[in-house]
Amino acid sequence: MRERKTFETDAYARELKTNILKVFENKGYYCVVLEDSILFPEGGGQPGDRGRIGSANVLDVIHGHSGDTREDIHIVDSLLEPGPTEVHLDWKRRFDHMQQHTGQHLLTAVARGRFGWATTAFHLGPDLCDIELDAPQITRGQRHELEEAVIGEIIAARSVSAFWVTQEEYKTRDVRSRGLPDGHQGDVRLVEIQGLDINTCGGTHMSSTSELECLKLLSAEPIRGGTRLFFIFGKRLRDRMEAHEQRGHQLRTILGRPDDALAAAIEQRIAHEKELERSLRHTEDELADLYAKFMAAEPGTLLVRHFENKDAGFLQKIVRLLLELDNNRAIFVTAEKDGNAFFSLAAGSACEADIPKLGREAAAVLNGKGGGSGRQFQGKFGDLSKLREAAAILRAGVK
Repeated sequence: MRERKTFETDAYARELKTNILKVFENKGYYCVVLEDSILFPEGGGQPGDRGRIGSANVLDVIHGHSGDTREDIHIVDSLLEPGPTEVHLDWKRRFDHMQQHTGQHLLTAVARGRFGWATTAFHLGPDLCDIELDAPQITRGQRHELEEAVIGEIIAARSVSAFWVTQEEYKTRDVRSRGLPDGHQGDVRLVEIQGLDINTCGGTHMSSTSELECLKLLSAEPIRGGTRLFFIFGKRLRDRMEAHEQRGHQLRTILGRPDDALAAAIEQRIAHEKELERSLRHTEDELADLYAKFMAAEPGTLLVRHFENKDAGFLQKIVRLLLELDNNRAIFVTAEKDGNAFFSLAAGSACEADIPKLGREAAAVLNGKGGGSGRQFQGKFGDLSKLREAAAILRAGVK
């Protein structure tokens, strides 16, 4: 029988004295094999633990093999030597994982018992957890009923325990399981929620459903013909509530409205901003039209103007309007907004200027980059002090 590790027998152990049996490098990482460990290796949807081994930080714990023997590989950030050592668990992270994992067992058991929905997948993420249920659709009412039923089992404070049975005994029990791993040998580890659920699992769990504290089913979405259900238990829920309260306080302060009026106030602000944006676009269109008519009345073969607090889109409007008014001349317009500078060089169909060539020359003078072909060349530049020099080069090249 394989010797059981402390993380399998005592999920609450936070420190351990043991021995480093083996140290090796793999793909640039230091790897350690311990005689015993309180650090859970990634598996069954639960991430590997973090902590310290001696002076080294544990980056991950994974399953490995040495011949036919399973070894748990502790990946650390510095080289260690074989011999006696102390292992320290990142308990805050582990406790969170125990809450979420045990909560998943309870949620799965209630979903199956109350609705007949089987769990087909589980994911324990850093912020949210989710299970996949073989339910094509879960209504809002069903979600609420499921949540209330699980909370009832939390309040009931059912004991949670892990134990081993032989494979022969395992086959005689009513166990929720998707089957043993290929090649599994020896006893089978079961986790039981008293009077509610027994299933195969190698993870770490609370000793009572009461330690789950609370639950919130956050949302549901269709996936692969079933439904993915997002949830959080315990301290994660309390932390999320604290974050929501902080945001709520900020919004109440900014908008000057109570909680139940925040959504309406934000919608009103957004509608007002959209109306302002439409008004601003109309005003800019009118301004571009006026500038184009004003510039078209100027003499010369090259029309030049710089605009403050305008962008490339405004320049495109100016160029389009000017070409509609006069196709005999070239246009060189520039703009600067929020630290960015833009230019556009264009010519009407009756103007013989080589716009791509002149555009490249102007961009070089302006310390800029651009592109184009045919009758227009545009881009961005960095040296506003060179505008007159660039304009002089362009005037010399426009006939």
